[in-house]
Amino acid sequence: MKILVTGAAGFIGSHFVRQLVTDQAEKFEVTALDSLTYAGNLRNVEDLMGFSNFNFLKDDISNPKLSGEIFLGVEAIINFAAESHVDRSIESSAAFIQTNIQGSHNLLELAVKHGISRYLQVSTDEVYGSISEGSWDESFPLLPNSPYAASKASADLLVRSFNKTYGLHTNITRCSNNFGTHQYPEKLIPVIIRKIILGQQIPIYGDGQNRRDWLHVLDHCRGIRTVMSGGASGEVYNIGGGTELSNLDLARKIIKIMGANENLINFVTDRKGHDFRYSVSFKKIEQELGYRPIESIDESLINVVDWYIQNTNWWDKS
Repeated sequence: MKILVTGAAGFIGSHFVRQLVTDQAEKFEVTALDSLTYAGNLRNVEDLMGFSNFNFLKDDISNPKLSGEIFLGVEAIINFAAESHVDRSIESSAAFIQTNIQGSHNLLELAVKHGISRYLQVSTDEVYGSISEGSWDESFPLLPNSPYAASKASADLLVRSFNKTYGLHTNITRCSNNFGTHQYPEKLIPVIIRKIILGQQIPIYGDGQNRRDWLHVLDHCRGIRTVMSGGASGEVYNIGGGTELSNLDLARKIIKIMGANENLINFVTDRKGHDFRYSVSFKKIEQELGYRPIESIDESLINVVDWYIQNTNWWDKS
């Protein structure tokens, strides 16, 4: 099966292509596309460069002149490419509109033009907004609160429209907060680890009680593969991790693993429009496609912390 994976040098995308390229049971031919912005790192996939079933291309999904050769023989497009940091979207949202909306639209048009069989959009639980209790299922309305979430919700609606209008086989996956190795150090877990390594204060928004469901990146990739192979056309699938923690409790877990002191925690002014709680129900993907997360956050965090300690200069592109 020949697959085009966009955003392939990013955090989640690089783990996904590694699973496909190294899979001995199923045979995949992977074309990896990435524009290598600040969070895309060629080092994330350099170990795959010697594989005959892996080909990397530097380009932007919003480029309307993407070479038609890229799509020759491609059966599925998996779109990870996105601007994804909420704080950056609050400071300036233009790049989020360009990549997340216009880029997704460009890919959808190219998928129809080149007769691609399947298109999968990797989205986020943030499109639902904030939920005080219970968990969202896939029928909940989209109520995004940040420019980032709004751009992702807009892309989701475009995907839906291409399914309904053109008959393109589409799926949307909406994941909870990912954690794992190779994540750009602007996100919460690598920020905490890095601050502890440097002996600096750990910034925690508000009172630290904002809650998130945490999903190991490898479980997320397994979920996406499950949808890629068996998802019904036009359907949305939530992918959750089943581990809900407050930001403060998460920080304390990492502090304990690293043998640091809780006095490093520094409560800072809450960010604008900060969603209090995210929680997705993944009953649909579990019941229909057999997905369940298998990674334990307590065991996985130990390995994640060790990776960041060993790779403090991973993003140094100088």
